[in-house]
Amino acid sequence: MITSLFFMSLLLFSVTFIFLKIFIKNAKKYNLIDIPNERSSHKVPVARGAGIVFGFIFLIVAFLANYFSTDSNTYNYVLISLLIVFLTGLYDDLKDISSKAKFFFLILATLLAFNDGISIDSLGIYFGYELELGYLALPFTIFAVVGFTNALNLADGLDGLAGSISIVMLSGLLYIGIQQEDSTLIYIPIFLISLLLSFLWFNWYPAKVFMGDSGSLFLGFIIALLCIYSLKYINPSSILFLAAIPMLDTLMVMKRRRQRGQSLFIADKNHLHHILLGFKKDKQFTVYLLIKLQILFTLIFVQVYDNSDFINLILFALLFVIFFDLFDPRMVYRKNK
Repeated sequence: MITSLFFMSLLLFSVTFIFLKIFIKNAKKYNLIDIPNERSSHKVPVARGAGIVFGFIFLIVAFLANYFSTDSNTYNYVLISLLIVFLTGLYDDLKDISSKAKFFFLILATLLAFNDGISIDSLGIYFGYELELGYLALPFTIFAVVGFTNALNLADGLDGLAGSISIVMLSGLLYIGIQQEDSTLIYIPIFLISLLLSFLWFNWYPAKVFMGDSGSLFLGFIIALLCIYSLKYINPSSILFLAAIPMLDTLMVMKRRRQRGQSLFIADKNHLHHILLGFKKDKQFTVYLLIKLQILFTLIFVQVYDNSDFINLILFALLFVIFFDLFDPRMVYRKNK
């Protein structure tokens, strides 16, 4: 098994590498170029939409594996949901799509995955009682999947950041897969990590290509589904630590926008990576720091995944308060004044 996994991973890395080189050379022909604006962290035009390559390769592997599997009907709806998210991101990279349309297709995809049993049925056990969601399972699953997918999308702001954070999170899920001898939580994370390592070859500073919405939406969605799938082995609250950086970033931004009376969906430069860049004008330092923090939180996840849900929630709430005070955009303003 280990040998076959190694060679399959090497093959996926190599194929992705070759096709990404071709993609970067031809990106301009299809208008897949990211032109810098006032919110951009880059100064020169860069190819975008690498998710078209690694998302397409993953889908081919997934559909073939599902077709030749003895349980070939198990995850048909999940595969269709992945295809919908991939096509949504692809269209957004090529033509641009409204936020409402994006949310609609993400919700539709989550509904399909829910039909295959990917659902959050419980929030864990508190004071000896399990907090089952019942009829609220569907809306809460939609909220969690769409929320995390967009959180990772928003974290895709610096060269190498979203891809690296995703690899760390997938490594945490892989650990659970190995512990529980679950082939789904072994094969999928390993294959995705192989694809992402190839992508990072071109996305590391200075980036030759960005993943685009075709990559960040697809990646966020599939990691969200894997997290929900893993709930059969872990306590629900522990996922907060596994997804700490994208989740804390989104929660902090939303809270600040609400405090200012702004729309929750406007674009701004108050994300974690923007704030860190304000303190130290070094993109690589910022990316390395956020990766190290994500590694730390993933190691915490590995330690607390079977802990009390109540204790995990208290710890995460304290973490949020610390981050909210520590990463305050006003401090950057005072520093640069």
